[in-house]
Amino acid sequence: MSDSVLSLKNVTIYQSNKVILSQVNLEVTKGEFLYIIGKTGTGKSSFMKTLYGDLPLNEGEGNIVGYDLRKLKENDIPFLRRKIGIVFQDFQLLPDRNINENLLFVLKATGWKHMKDMQDKIDSVLNSVGMQSFANKMPHQLSGGEQQRVAIARALLNDPELILADEPTGNLDPQTSVEVMAVLKKINDQGKTIIMSTHDYALIMKFPTKTLKCEDSTVFEVVQKTV
Repeated sequence: MSDSVLSLKNVTIYQSNKVILSQVNLEVTKGEFLYIIGKTGTGKSSFMKTLYGDLPLNEGEGNIVGYDLRKLKENDIPFLRRKIGIVFQDFQLLPDRNINENLLFVLKATGWKHMKDMQDKIDSVLNSVGMQSFANKMPHQLSGGEQQRVAIARALLNDPELILADEPTGNLDPQTSVEVMAVLKKINDQGKTIIMSTHDYALIMKFPTKTLKCEDSTVFEVVQKTV
């Protein structure tokens, strides 16, 4: 299906030969926003790591942004990750350079050459998350919520087909979590597909959308009132 961003069929996810999730079947189409929920240790992180190539897929069929996860080779992974924007819980900004330089580093590493094009792109993504006035600040000068906004901007640099947000509000207070979530929803409203793992049920209630739950080595859809 041309609008399919992610397709998993009869997938089993392993970690060190231990089955983490089995019989996973999922279709995500362009423009969707999907939550992955579940208690710690139920497989949310392993699920996300499989999608961006950190864990190999050895059982079942998986296709993400045009890549066959069963056939994914080590040298394919950087190219896969250019088509996927990843937002982590702990921001992972480089502490020794300012925000503009953090984003410039990513663009250079992913093959951009012309300084004007790179600067225009940086300005655009920072503007999209409300952080354009912070470009010359160092990461330690920003609050957690501000750092996460920059991390979201970084994920947008190469116009990804899909954004994977792995517990993006896990280190933030409730009010800041809502603000960061509002940024993600705005990006989704503009057409970006987002899969977000979270344990923050208050956010799910405030921003309801399709929700999958990891439990007892399975993944299943839950209706909002039972979340």
